[in-house]
This record gives sequence, structure tokens and C-alpha cells, in this order.
Amino acid sequence: MGTFLRALGAGVVSAVVTGGARSVLDTVSPGGPDRWTRTNHRGEPISLLEGPAVAAGLVAGALVAGPDARTRTATALATAGGGAFGLVDDLAEDPSTRTKGIKGHVGALLKGQVTTGGLKVLGIGTTSLAAAFVGTRRTGSTFGYLTDVAVNGSIVALSANLFNLLDLRPGRALKAGAALALPLVVTPVGATSGAVLGAAVAAAPGDLSERDMLGDGGANALGALVGTQVAFGTPRAVRLLALAGVLGLNVASEKVSFSKVIDGNPLLRRFDQWGRRPAAPAARPTPSAPSAVSSVDEPSSGQDAPA
Repeated sequence: MGTFLRALGAGVVSAVVTGGARSVLDTVSPGGPDRWTRTNHRGEPISLLEGPAVAAGLVAGALVAGPDARTRTATALATAGGGAFGLVDDLAEDPSTRTKGIKGHVGALLKGQVTTGGLKVLGIGTTSLAAAFVGTRRTGSTFGYLTDVAVNGSIVALSANLFNLLDLRPGRALKAGAALALPLVVTPVGATSGAVLGAAVAAAPGDLSERDMLGDGGANALGALVGTQVAFGTPRAVRLLALAGVLGLNVASEKVSFSKVIDGNPLLRRFDQWGRRPAAPAARPTPSAPSAVSSVDEPSSGQDAPA
């Protein structure tokens, strides 16, 4: 019953903070609204303000949900780190030095090029590892403890990046977070699922309607929080399997389009498209130039590719 009440409280707090922060940011946008506005494939403006609002809601919910101060601190640290460094990449990225994917970011760092993407990789990696040191309990030898810290920190950091890779269609990352949080409710840190669900419910209307997008700040925060649920709430064997899974997906993303995989699977495609606006209809050929227009499927997302 205690877990249920904490989950309920975390959900309410997360939803209220997410919705409230989004409303406040609409009124007072740091740097002005243009700084937070991008253009989607429909030629319509879309706002990045959802990202910091969701990150704030997730941190607030995590502080309510954790079973103890140690877990609450670690979860909030990882989530805040994902949100903060993701937001830096959203707002301060230099298009002339833009790189994509972890491979691109690390490659730039090895060449001595410090990009916002590279800073994000270093920052999220550091905060994830720090959170793992705080949240991992010592249950055996020093070597075993340090191994657990490394595994847990890697799960959190890679999960943060994985959710950024999913944020390529409206609502996709929010749905993935909710779908993963539901089964994790049975873990010792299951109340944190309430924070994920609360933020998702509050942010979904704007995200699905393509008025808002999570951006790196929101997606990294969401992924980091889900990662902490696995890191601090499951047995070592499960964590090792999870690490192999998120690592494999991150590596695969360098060669494989997740969108193509999802679109090619009827069940995944239906879940992915649930609640979204219909795709823009293809332009009709004009009588004067019947062969000048071809039917080409356009991307269904307002989100940019992750950096």
C-alpha cells in the first residue's frame, strides 16, 4: 500500500509540476519564444518548452516516489543531469559543428573538438555515474560494488540516449516511457513509475498534437529516470541483460532506422500512431502538369533527428 500511495503522489506531483511549468514557460520563455521554436515537416512552429517542463516534473515526482533518501537523491540527480545537459545541446548547439550519435560525439571529442553534443555525452555520463555511486548499495566485495556502480551508471546513461533516439515521432518517447514504467511498478522503486506516468499524461496532448516536443532535454531526462528504475530496482542478472539490451540498441541505431523498423511492424506501428495527427495528405497533381508530382510519404514527426 505504501508503494501505491507513493506512486499516486508522485504521479500527481509530476503531472502538476509538468503542466504548471509548461504554462509558466509559455508566459516567461528564457531568451524569448523564438529561441525555443523550431519548424516541423508541416511548416508549422513547434516548441521545445515541453522538455524542461517534463524534466522538472520528473525530478519533482522522483523526490516524492523514492523509498528512501538515498534512492530519491540518486534518481533526481540522474534525471536532472539528463535534462540539463540535454537542454544545453538543444539551445546552444552550433550547426557548423553538429555531430550525430554517440559515435559522432565521441569522435569529435577524440579530435579535440568540444561540441554541445560531446558536452552532453560527458555530462550525462558523469551525472549517471555519480547517481550510481549514490544509489547503489554495497552488498558484497568492493569489486562487486564497483562493478554494480559501473553497470548501473551505464544503464542510466545509455537509457537517456536511447530515449533521445526514440524522440523522432510525436508521442513516441512518452509512450515508450509509460510502457516501460508500468511493469517496473512491481520493483522496489516502483513508485517512480508514477512520476513517469504523471509527466506523460500532462505532456501528451501538446506532444501528440505537434505543438510541443521533448527535445534532448525532455527525452534525456525521461530515459535517465526509466534507467534508474532498472538500475536501482532489479537484480544483477536483470541489470546485465538490460545493459546488453540498451547498449545493443544504441549501437544498432548507428546503422538501423528505428522508425523503419516500427513502421514495418503492424503492432508497433499502430501503437506508435495512436493519438497522433494524421499524416499530411500527398499533394494532388495539377491538370497542367500531371507528372510533376509524385506521391511521397513524408515523415510524420515534428521532431528533429537527435544530435
